Amino acid sequence: MLKGNVLVIGNSGVGKSTLINAVLGKEVAKTGFGIEGTQKRLDIYEGEAFRIIDTMGFEPTFWKQRKAINAVKDWSKKSAKEGNEDTQINVIWFCVDGTASKLFPKTIENLSKATAMWKSIPIITVITKSYAEGDRSRNIDMVNHAFAAQKKSKNLKKVIPVVAEIFKINDFSYAPPEGITELIDETNGLIPEGIQAARNDLLNFKLNRKRVLAQSTVAGLTLTGVGVGAAPLLIPDAAVLTPLEAVEINAVAKVYGIHSNENSKKIVDAIINAGVIGVTAKTAVSALKAIPGINIGGIIINAIVAGGIVAAIGEGSIYIFEQIYLGKKSYEDIDWVTKVIESKFANDFIIKLEEVAKMLGDDTSKEEISKLIMSVFKTSKNE
Repeated sequence: MLKGNVLVIGNSGVGKSTLINAVLGKEVAKTGFGIEGTQKRLDIYEGEAFRIIDTMGFEPTFWKQRKAINAVKDWSKKSAKEGNEDTQINVIWFCVDGTASKLFPKTIENLSKATAMWKSIPIITVITKSYAEGDRSRNIDMVNHAFAAQKKSKNLKKVIPVVAEIFKINDFSYAPPEGITELIDETNGLIPEGIQAARNDLLNFKLNRKRVLAQSTVAGLTLTGVGVGAAPLLIPDAAVLTPLEAVEINAVAKVYGIHSNENSKKIVDAIINAGVIGVTAKTAVSALKAIPGINIGGIIINAIVAGGIVAAIGEGSIYIFEQIYLGKKSYEDIDWVTKVIESKFANDFIIKLEEVAKMLGDDTSKEEISKLIMSVFKTSKNE
């Protein structure tokens, strides 16, 4: 099957690997589609929609740039000789660090020089680590100005700020993943028509990416929930977890392109109210303490319960916002939202917590507790 090829370049530390994982999936493996020797300077990844060619060790020095770019040229020429015809570069991603915007002009100048041989290839500038929403418009303008200031015009088609994985700003403030499916759309649109991903294939690919990004968001916040539960606080107090739940639900909504407004606020409120955190926590803590064979301390039990509540509400939110994104449900279906969340706290909620508790000891780390909770609560694609 013919595929488009996307060349990714950027300085070390800019977040290329994290970006590629977000676009193609953490489970992605390096492909064998390449030539031995050049692979030492390239990582080539097969995606469902297109292939990504990552220039390893690209730095703003002449010799390192030459090595990286020559590796791409060698790969393309030698692969073509071996009968692999789909080796032409179709799109280039310029990756620039959103936390170092003062360096945009110099970085873009260096990247432009390095890709001078591909004058006609469309460019998307990806602003990685774009955590501060308020800075995004200014950063996009800075990139556009940097391109405009170059003597030779470059084929810039789009500037896209992205957050490739959830980023913790403080205990109750997070930057959720954003911009990934827009990048997939824009990239596929720039690939020649004959090798573009088919519409349905692209829709399924994007839906899968949204689901994975949403679940990684829930996993990150579940870890925070475990930490809250492990603190010397009264976890049955609903006020302890409610702010975290609001952050989680809004973060999942953003992954599905549903931004904060009056309609989404109704959904958020309905999810939190249906979660009945205080009652659930009291019941769960008492139930776990009463189960024979569970010999762990109260702090670990509290951590399991808190993490379990965050995971359950997160997984319920993923299902709810995915159904809204697909057009199968509307913002008005509040009764349905309530039923979905209530089902997450039905009889098997305690059973799942018990399953986690039996695998733990008093010396288990918060990270391990969180991973076990997610493995038990994570829903399948068809649920």
